[in-house]
Amino acid sequence: MNDKYNALRSNVSTLGHLLGNTIKAAHGEELLDKVEEIRQLSKSAAAGNDDDRDKLIDVLQQLPNDQLLPVARAFSQFLNLTNIAEQFHTTSRHCDKQVCNPDSIDALFERLQQSDVSETDTDKAVEDLKIELVLTAHPTEVARRTTIHKLVQINKCLSQLELSDISSQERASTELRLEQLIAQSWHSDEIRQQRPTPVDEARWGYAVIENSLWQAVPDFIRQFDQKLEQNRGYKLPIDAAPVQISSWMGGDRDGNPFVTHAITREVLLLARWKAADLFLQDIQALNNELSMVKANDEVNALADGAHEPYRHILRELRTLLSNTLDVLHAQLNDQPAPSVPVLTETDQLWQPLHAIYQSLHECGMGIIADGCLLDTLRRVQCFGINLIKLDIRQESTRHANALAEVTRYLGMGDYSQWSEQDKQAFLIRELSSQRPLLPLKWTPSDEVQEVLNTCRTIAEQPREALGSYVISMARTASDVLAVHLLLKEAGCQFRMDVCPLFETLDDLNNAESVIKQLLNIDWYRGFIQNFQMVMIGYSDSAKDAGVMSAGWAQYKAMEALVSVCEESGVDLVLFHGRGGTIGRGGAPAHAALLSQPPKSLKGGLRVTEQGEMIRFKLGLPEVAVNSLNMYTSAILEANLLPPPEPKQHWRERMDALSDISCDAYRSIVRGHKDFVPYFRAATPELELGKLPLGSRPSKRNPKGGVESLRAIPWIFAWSQNRLLLPAWLGAGQAIQHVIDQGHLAELEEMCREWPFFSTRLGMLEMVYTKTSLSTSKYYDEKLVPSSLWSLGETLRSRLNNDIRAVLMVENSDHLMEQDPWGAEAIRLRNIYVEPLSMLQAELLSRTRAEENPTPELDNTLMVTIAGIAAGLRNTG
Repeated sequence: MNDKYNALRSNVSTLGHLLGNTIKAAHGEELLDKVEEIRQLSKSAAAGNDDDRDKLIDVLQQLPNDQLLPVARAFSQFLNLTNIAEQFHTTSRHCDKQVCNPDSIDALFERLQQSDVSETDTDKAVEDLKIELVLTAHPTEVARRTTIHKLVQINKCLSQLELSDISSQERASTELRLEQLIAQSWHSDEIRQQRPTPVDEARWGYAVIENSLWQAVPDFIRQFDQKLEQNRGYKLPIDAAPVQISSWMGGDRDGNPFVTHAITREVLLLARWKAADLFLQDIQALNNELSMVKANDEVNALADGAHEPYRHILRELRTLLSNTLDVLHAQLNDQPAPSVPVLTETDQLWQPLHAIYQSLHECGMGIIADGCLLDTLRRVQCFGINLIKLDIRQESTRHANALAEVTRYLGMGDYSQWSEQDKQAFLIRELSSQRPLLPLKWTPSDEVQEVLNTCRTIAEQPREALGSYVISMARTASDVLAVHLLLKEAGCQFRMDVCPLFETLDDLNNAESVIKQLLNIDWYRGFIQNFQMVMIGYSDSAKDAGVMSAGWAQYKAMEALVSVCEESGVDLVLFHGRGGTIGRGGAPAHAALLSQPPKSLKGGLRVTEQGEMIRFKLGLPEVAVNSLNMYTSAILEANLLPPPEPKQHWRERMDALSDISCDAYRSIVRGHKDFVPYFRAATPELELGKLPLGSRPSKRNPKGGVESLRAIPWIFAWSQNRLLLPAWLGAGQAIQHVIDQGHLAELEEMCREWPFFSTRLGMLEMVYTKTSLSTSKYYDEKLVPSSLWSLGETLRSRLNNDIRAVLMVENSDHLMEQDPWGAEAIRLRNIYVEPLSMLQAELLSRTRAEENPTPELDNTLMVTIAGIAAGLRNTG
């Protein structure tokens, strides 16, 4: 690597050396030599040595059966260790300036001071700041929880080793611990043997909160508060809650038959149990610290005149939390619960702790109040006694089917066959009615009963335990009204935010019309209390139309929704269903947010964090603080220094690019006669089903073809053969077409002056850098019938042409010229990804040739899939 990255290089080298020691101890010198031979050949091949590439292929093909698994595991493990070294480097004391950007919030305040933004506007933007991260169980996190735990511990060791004043004894002890952790990882099975249940996924999400966000949220708010005071002389109010955490784990039933109302109830109980457990630890720590005797009248009254009033109050809270744990434990295990006082609302925690905080300040002990107690108060505001807000997600036709069964039973006709106008009239009439709709003696089908049971489960919960009800594949106003009616019939006493998710290209284009229809309904306007949430789908829109066309449709939909809600005086929150890849809306957070339409972040940011991206962005407290800083600076900048409105001729050019790219994308994915067989042969799409990634099936319809494949495995499969087709197909072709029409200068202007367009090109560059034409061709040669090779050649030729077109618009000589660190990191990992890819192609060839491949072959194949995913990082 370049000398600029010496600190990182040293850590990567250390971890690699220790892994080598582990491999040698476990399998002997011969295997270690083989791994090193493969690594050196891959490094030489990456530098352009074709002879060594041929040798690399030959060595991998000649591997004896007993070496296949350990070789695959060696490269997979090294990629995990490289990732943790890179992640650590971004928060390291020795982080290179080329990697660690200046503090984004400080940099924003400097820009604000040089602008004409008023201090009043700045303070208002800070007061309105809201970041809501929604943790989802999308199945792209291939690492087991036990593996992730070890990687976190490795990070802590690296942090200890970089201390300049560490003693030789401490250094030796830490290095030994590091080697032990790497050995533990090696001797553990990194692939799950069983597919996780929705409850397992929820537990994984709660572990992320416990191990990282529990510390990161108050750390972030403390640092943000300090920056505000330094730059603005302004302090956040004590009850400020700029960060909220929600979840889909155990609530997302769209296409997942394993998420039932009983599962939803269980994960809600588990979340409350975990919150009580974490707050009990906080209260015990505070009880050890707050031994002071001086207090104000309010605290003395709360403490019944006890000598140590703060401890008296804290001990009462400790008892209440212990009782809560006992009762929840009994409920989770279907046992009789003890009849004792428990926590039922967050105020029971907030009020006594806030009273203690005020008393300490009034009695001259503010420095004590602003320590651990303030952190706990921040946690109470962020997490509450429910830990997370659980979203419920269900597909729109499930609600329509439920209502159709009701109307048929009542002799009213078939709701599903009615016109949209008739549906709306019926729904508004029933929503306005005081009588129940559901007949008492009616026995619904199992599917409809589950929908009704879900609504009843919602109605039983406190409002603060729940986030929003997301309707996937929402297409009409009646889709939204139907959910409101089902919740009313279930006896829901509170207003739940029902959030339509617009996913396909047509649905995004129709989003404005749907919301406008809803806002024109008097009942609806009165019910929503001038608040509307809308979710923008990134993955299915890209799968439907390609990334360029989907990106422009998302932009226009957001722009139109902002305008409609602003005209109606309704507060809008846009909920972004982003994933880790460009094919699912992925991009560096700061750039992605600043590329959105003006005013689209006025209501704050609500965004999904899914799969492996949760670990990469939120898995360590220091990294999570950095991520929250980035989100904060981007939201404030977007609201105070908004991006420019696109010029009319830019819009016209984007319309043309969108149409051309969509046609180019669909002509292959939908129109090419050989596409489906080529996809199934050239990627491990069918084999991915063997990898127990998440609880949800990979297809919405188990009997369907590619069209029913979910966006995540669709992208995951193409990342494995390094063609990454969904993340670029159509975009570069459209750009080249516009260049050929003589509009290069206009595209260059759009790239320089319009963040939306420049971010799109930057995302494409990153994807292009991760592709490998030679690897894709090798997969074709090993796995694809020769009659289909021409399609692979066509796609690789298009990719080459697309890269040239994007570089021409950016006036760059090579990819990622503006991000040398990112390019270097990808290049480093590719040396270890390449052997895994070639080995995977060999294994796919062997397993497909055998009617019943051995468990060892299957397991080795799964390790290569996990390793490539770790190497590419944003797999889905």
